Amino acid sequence: MKNIIKRAILLSIGWLCVVLGVLGIFLPLLPTTPFLLLASACFMRGSPRLSRWLHQHPHFGPVLQNWHDNRAVSRTVKRRANITIVLSFSLSIYLVPLLWHKVMLMGMATLLLVWFNRLPVVDNSRFSNAPVGNK
Repeated sequence: MKNIIKRAILLSIGWLCVVLGVLGIFLPLLPTTPFLLLASACFMRGSPRLSRWLHQHPHFGPVLQNWHDNRAVSRTVKRRANITIVLSFSLSIYLVPLLWHKVMLMGMATLLLVWFNRLPVVDNSRFSNAPVGNK
């Protein structure tokens, strides 16, 4: 009974993350990649069949494969994520009224950008999965 509940929770969270990830393709302030990574982790523990489906998906599979194989992202993913991070944090900083909130958000954005931009970049070519640097 415990395993059934755990599996149901993992599958529910996984599907929620897939939906949010798909929405993130169309909504500029909603990131796609983190939700897909979380969905992948949930599906790996809850359903090998769904995990295979997600990893073999023509659009989501390459992003997940780059991450799982190399702990790296493609240049396109990096560029889109940087734009999204800057725009969403800028909007949040503009909208919050308190100065300490603005400072906290600036600090969080800085830490996130530093961490994310230190990730290696993987060439999008099907023939090369080796990291090509951090440009």
